[in-house]
Amino acid sequence: MAKRRKKIGLPPGSVIFTGNRKVETAYIHYLQYDSDSFTDQSYDTKNDIIINESPDEKVDWYDIRGLHDTDLITALGKLFQIHPLIQEDVVDIYQRPKFEQYSSGNLFIIRAFHLDKNELKVRTEQVSLFFKTGLVISFQESDTDLFQPIRERIRTSAGRIRNKGADYLVYSLLDNTVDHYYYVLDSIGELIEKVEDDLLEDPDHTIKSRIHNLKKELLIVRKSILSLRESLSQFSKSDSQFIASDTILYIRDLYDHVVQLLDTVENYRDLLNGLQDLYLSEISFKMNKVMQILTIITTIFVPLSFLAGLY
Repeated sequence: MAKRRKKIGLPPGSVIFTGNRKVETAYIHYLQYDSDSFTDQSYDTKNDIIINESPDEKVDWYDIRGLHDTDLITALGKLFQIHPLIQEDVVDIYQRPKFEQYSSGNLFIIRAFHLDKNELKVRTEQVSLFFKTGLVISFQESDTDLFQPIRERIRTSAGRIRNKGADYLVYSLLDNTVDHYYYVLDSIGELIEKVEDDLLEDPDHTIKSRIHNLKKELLIVRKSILSLRESLSQFSKSDSQFIASDTILYIRDLYDHVVQLLDTVENYRDLLNGLQDLYLSEISFKMNKVMQILTIITTIFVPLSFLAGLY
């Protein structure tokens, strides 16, 4: 959070990167497609970017990897008329999930999750999606290929993407990111089951910290999903010129999935609270057994000590 202090006193729209550099050199993965064809290539510099002159016929997707290169972000802003406030939000990686409408295009920010099972940590990454007619620009902090399944569907003409517009591509990217939420929550569920098994077999001093860590990571997930639910609700009610009415139906379906995820998070929180109570009961039970043994020992040896002292 220390890097955010650099923004103190600066005017709105200042493009200041607030994160840690995760790629050596920022680069652009480019896809252009319609129902009949597609182009797939990568750019190392902003000077190689080709602007589509027929946005109504094709969809251009620029996937930006690495947000530390603020010169690249501002150059893209000039090329595609991206509002300065959007540019500022893209490189400020502490944004909550949100949906915003501008005259030049729309912005959707979502957080991607990765679970480190060894450290019981949920790693998050901010993903920003700017879109308008015929254009989608996705911004990622790292070079992790979150959207490889979507690229593959475009290459193979699988599903509806090739026959839809940029707004449907945004839906597909959001849906793909939410699919990872299911994986992360399933993995957390497995860890909770393991804690429960260990607690019932032989509770040790690590149980308490494991429960605490899982509750803390679930809180991170819950906060993001709550904001995502609100953002998707706004998206589904949008009257933006850049969003087709049939895409709204898919966004509503995605909203339902997010509500299900939130229910799962709440169930896991209840389970962890129950396990914490069970752990305290087990510890109390063990303590009572120790006290019973000490009481028996005291009952036996105190009279003997008294008699020995007397005679």
